[in-house]
Amino acid sequence: MLKLIDIVRRDPTPQPWGEVHKIPWDDPEFSRRMLAEHLSQAHDAASRRAETIDRQVDWIDAELLERRPARILDLGCGPGLYLSRLAGLGHQSAGIDFGPASIEHARGEAERLGLRIDYTLGDLRATGFPGGQDLIMLIFGELNVFIRDEALDILTRARQALRPGGRMLLEVHTFDAVRQMGQALPTWRAAERGLFSDRPHIRLDDAYWDTSACAAVIRHYIIDAETAGATLYGSSVQAYEREEYESLLETAGFEYLEWREDWPGLSDDFLVLVGAAGS
Repeated sequence: MLKLIDIVRRDPTPQPWGEVHKIPWDDPEFSRRMLAEHLSQAHDAASRRAETIDRQVDWIDAELLERRPARILDLGCGPGLYLSRLAGLGHQSAGIDFGPASIEHARGEAERLGLRIDYTLGDLRATGFPGGQDLIMLIFGELNVFIRDEALDILTRARQALRPGGRMLLEVHTFDAVRQMGQALPTWRAAERGLFSDRPHIRLDDAYWDTSACAAVIRHYIIDAETAGATLYGSSVQAYEREEYESLLETAGFEYLEWREDWPGLSDDFLVLVGAAGS
């Protein structure tokens, strides 16, 4: 637990993946609060709203799978918002996610809908990927939260899990979007409850852009309104130029790369790259 003086004297130039490596997605209580953000239809902060997901699933089914049954693996699947729809279209689906509440919700929805979807609770850095996949998805900027070597390892193992000719759908942050995260001005807000706490608190956010590493560090200081004790949460986000994304996938073993600008709901903050496994 931090004291207020610790916030005043915080390091003005934190190292990416240094003092706080990653927001605790696997913490049960944090995961429970995060699930509510995933399911919210008021914003697109955690998961996109249902109307956009519907359009993206239809695009996946038509553009990448040609309306034919396929084996799909969703890396960082959250509460299964894509896989439940894809399984409903007849695809054999599997997903991996770090959040226990998300996986529990996804399994419950699959059972409620009578769908056979294999959900695994696990860290993408340490969980094996089932092979023989026709399509592997890693979307909504999830790749950018990993250190470069970890990102390359995930992509390499994804390539190995694809059947010959299989594809990978990769949605990543633009370089400018990550830089803007790191250059954001400090903000604060007060809340009765929120993503980081069920108790009344004040949330202080600040950010730092590491020019040499091309990475953003985002810190969230949560100050309990009753005790004045503070807790630090934070994350780092890696920025890449387009050619660096291409290099990552080529190094991972993908033989054909295609930038797609017809991805439904695509904003200026994201890029979509489809990589194909060779024969």
